[in-house]
Amino acid sequence: MVHRAQTLARTLRGRLNLVASLASVAFAVWLVVALVPKVGGVGWATITDHLAAVSAAALAGLTALWLAGLWAYTYVLTGSLPGLRNTQAFSLNAAGSAVSNLFPFGGAAGVAVTAVMASSWGHTARAITTSTIVSGLWNALGRVALPLVALAVQGAAVLGRTVLAATLTTAVALVVTVAALTRLRWLSGVLRGRARRFVVRLRRQNAQVIRRNWAKMTTGMVAYLALQALLLWCCLAVTGVELSPGALVAAFAVSRLLTLAVVTPGGFGVSENGTIALLVALGTPAGPAVAGVLLFAVFTYLAEIPMGGVAWLNWSVRRARSA
Repeated sequence: MVHRAQTLARTLRGRLNLVASLASVAFAVWLVVALVPKVGGVGWATITDHLAAVSAAALAGLTALWLAGLWAYTYVLTGSLPGLRNTQAFSLNAAGSAVSNLFPFGGAAGVAVTAVMASSWGHTARAITTSTIVSGLWNALGRVALPLVALAVQGAAVLGRTVLAATLTTAVALVVTVAALTRLRWLSGVLRGRARRFVVRLRRQNAQVIRRNWAKMTTGMVAYLALQALLLWCCLAVTGVELSPGALVAAFAVSRLLTLAVVTPGGFGVSENGTIALLVALGTPAGPAVAGVLLFAVFTYLAEIPMGGVAWLNWSVRRARSA
């Protein structure tokens, strides 16, 4: 009877998760299909005309720029997980991002996928946990740093009070989180036995990885964000938007900060509407701005899903052959 109840509970949880995922995806689609034209003040016919005008050569260049950014990010992962090769890091990032982009709160599922892949290459659970913590911190710090850079370039008026308050609140929370996760002394004092020993070793490994590879990870993160910002600028340029460097930094900062919204997978729909609203408020022509932001979303959100699927399939085939 107990086993039956547990099976029923698992089935119910699975169905609820599926319903929540489908609802979240449907909400994201609605945000793009129904809300984007209203926020931008332009119809889909105009948007598609701007997108159709983008040449194949321009798309090829944008694709190369997108892939260069993803390759730059592999240095964050190889820095956080010593012994990991760049090609492996590329596959890890692709597979994890694909899962994260498919489900609300998909970050946890993405971490699980990358953990399975990394463990198959011989990395220990503690090393993978350290990599997850450290790379997660570098990602969060990078996203918070962007609005602060935008504030320095454009001033608080561009980002608005809401974004400014969210940025400062997140920055304070991250300072506390960094201190807690890099030291973990408070947790090691609470736990006992094997759990305490695991946390003590994890704390030491966190500090060791950060001390040895912080420059490599920071360089990789800066290069990744710079290439993504350049990708946004190019997406807007090929759709007919001339954006100043300051406005670009502000738009990119808002775009990346809003991807933290968990109501939709990867913040899809929320990020695009927020970025479009900012660009329109800055006086950017609505049609080209909407088309450019959506083109950027194709690379940073939609294209990551099939690429991650290919990476996972390639890993699965190689693993099956080596078994």
